[in-house]
Amino acid sequence: MAGERSAEQSSVELELLRLIGKQGRRVPYPVSIAALMMAVMAAQVMSPWLAYGWLVAVFAVLGLRWAVLGRLPEMHHRPLEQRLDWAVWLSLANGMVFSASLVAAPHLSDFQRMVQTIVLLGLCAGAVATTAGHRVVFQVFLWPVTVANALAWGLFHQAGDHRWLDWVLAVLIVFFGLILTGLARDTYRVFAESVLIRLQQNKSNQQLRQALSQAESAMAAKTRFLASASHDLRQPMHTLSLFGAALDKRPMDDEGRVIVTQMNLALQSLSSQMDALLDISKLDANVVPVNNQVFALQPWLARLQREFQPAALRKQLLLRLDCPPEACVESDPVLLERVVRNLIDNAIKYTMRGEVAIEVNRGQDEEVWRLSVRDTGMGIPEHEQQRIFEEFYQVGNPERDRAKGLGLGLSIVTRLVDLLDLHLGLRSAPGHGSSFMLNVTAADIAQVLPGATPQHGPRLPPMRVLVIDDEEPVRIAMHALLTAHGCQVLLAGSTREGLLKSMGQQPDLLLTDFRLRGGEDGISAVRSLRSAFPGLPALIVSGDTAPERLREAHEAGLTLLHKPVTEELLINAMQAALAEYRREGADVSPVRGGAASPV
Repeated sequence: MAGERSAEQSSVELELLRLIGKQGRRVPYPVSIAALMMAVMAAQVMSPWLAYGWLVAVFAVLGLRWAVLGRLPEMHHRPLEQRLDWAVWLSLANGMVFSASLVAAPHLSDFQRMVQTIVLLGLCAGAVATTAGHRVVFQVFLWPVTVANALAWGLFHQAGDHRWLDWVLAVLIVFFGLILTGLARDTYRVFAESVLIRLQQNKSNQQLRQALSQAESAMAAKTRFLASASHDLRQPMHTLSLFGAALDKRPMDDEGRVIVTQMNLALQSLSSQMDALLDISKLDANVVPVNNQVFALQPWLARLQREFQPAALRKQLLLRLDCPPEACVESDPVLLERVVRNLIDNAIKYTMRGEVAIEVNRGQDEEVWRLSVRDTGMGIPEHEQQRIFEEFYQVGNPERDRAKGLGLGLSIVTRLVDLLDLHLGLRSAPGHGSSFMLNVTAADIAQVLPGATPQHGPRLPPMRVLVIDDEEPVRIAMHALLTAHGCQVLLAGSTREGLLKSMGQQPDLLLTDFRLRGGEDGISAVRSLRSAFPGLPALIVSGDTAPERLREAHEAGLTLLHKPVTEELLINAMQAALAEYRREGADVSPVRGGAASPV
């Protein structure tokens, strides 16, 4: 503790030297004027040589203080105690030279003596501020001037009957010095406390910056971990998904068909959980565009109700929709759907009996529609209502039942709500269910464009597909699936091998993994193949969800499919790539293939 106090005291004294040094270069100007005035008065009643000799001594001390005090804070090669001693000696010299001005007091008139006293007491009062009230630095100036001033009034009297008044003035001058001493003590205490508070604030700010840096590093490490784990898990899942899709097209008995169906359902469940990790990475990478549209809520929510109806019926829950037909909003329908899907899915998961209601009504502001997802489930205690939006946190799932998901749904919801600039409210109480409310900007239903009926294209035309993937099981599974669709498939484990196999038989479409061996990646593979075959349609299939990888694909403008890729998604993406190629013809930029897929 002594060492700590010594360090704090050193900090205070160093700050004191800075203050004294700064004031030592400001004070000489007004003090020189006051000294000149006193010298002129003295020269009128005594030897001018003596008066102006004193003035030269004052200027010499002020000049020395100006030169030395300003340099004291920067003299790091000198001990702090020695520098403070120099400040004390210079303050003493200043006090002695001004006290010497009282030699002229016996020769001055009462008025001149009063002016002299006022000037000297003013210098003493100003020294409280210029020395921050430091006990030694201040008092070695104060008391020589104060005592000499009091003695001048007490010992030297003008002719007259008011000698008692001179003694009273002498006592008052000493009393004024005592008052200044107390004021200086308080001033120095406030000065020292302010310095220590500032030091503590700087220390706290440094600790906060360090904690923020550690938190940012932890967030970056978490993102990298999620991306690596997602990639490593998606590779075998992607292979299984392709084999499952290929197997489903083979003739088999009823028992085998049930097994394949259940296997594909399990893979879809795993895929949805992996997609939650992907959503987190995409949102953290800031590669999710917002495409606002005007659309009617009633048919949009009715479709979601139909999709979730089987899950609600399996738990004997009523899934109810209450939405006015005129309800129309302006938002991104794809991203808003992810929000509402997560809310409905959570409501069904955590409701054992009763109902889940999707309700739409006018908010307090006529400019918004309030969309609510309300359930009669277990409810959320107040102290946990903020934590449910944290990643991987789940209420009432200590055993980590995978049927209840990963605990990422509401974390994704908060990110999407911020991205869409919406407000999400929550009302819940244990045993009384929960209600999540979204305020969405209202729009005029007349602005809704008639939606085109989605046209499902035919099966893939006869085509030659080049598949580049460094994982042999993925290549074999992709071969099995695409062959079942009537495609001729060329398999390659690297860009160089893909180029060699394409020389004799030009591919119609390229499917490449993002992360390849030997430092290669899917973007460079597309560039290499397109340099040989300009305008070649290309898709990137990847299990890499790192934010920087997502940004690279997004900036390159390539369509990015994330493993595990379902058969339907893969075929639709291949059809879209071929259709775009037919529209654009051969004039395709070196790395253009479509827009990276949204969340």
